[in-house]
Amino acid sequence: MTRVLGIDPGSRVTGYGVIESDGVHSRHLYSGCIRTSSGEFPQRLGEIFAGISTVLDEWSPQEVAIEQVFVSRNAASALKLGQARGAAISAIVTCELPVFEYTPAAVKQGLVGNGRAEKQQVQHMVQVILGMQGRMGWDESDALAVALCHAHSSATRRQIGGHQIEGHW
Repeated sequence: MTRVLGIDPGSRVTGYGVIESDGVHSRHLYSGCIRTSSGEFPQRLGEIFAGISTVLDEWSPQEVAIEQVFVSRNAASALKLGQARGAAISAIVTCELPVFEYTPAAVKQGLVGNGRAEKQQVQHMVQVILGMQGRMGWDESDALAVALCHAHSSATRRQIGGHQIEGHW
């Protein structure tokens, strides 16, 4: 079993989720959100860095998966999201952990089978796969979805890993 931290970065709310998975069976360990203060933007970036550092220290993941920036129509929002992502990645590389990046569409495709799935569908699949009940925020479920996407993708890569399967590589 590999311990994976999934991160859904945001400048106001950064979701995180820790799972253990062999790529087929996955278990929820911990998840939540870092909610930044209403302070200046550089201060909020520091809060994201510190929050992710705390999760890394407490849960010791072996691998970290993070969602890539979704470029919307608002360039300023995309830049802030990229900076929040950078604060999280800085905390990860400080711990010398591998970072894997997934687009929102790849995460949706991996969990729901549709790269344009709605948030409700993704959240439902996270709860089904991890056997979770009760309410969960969007940022938390998105972070767990990123972790699950990585765990499943990594297992597939390990299985294929240069072995020929039924005449295909």
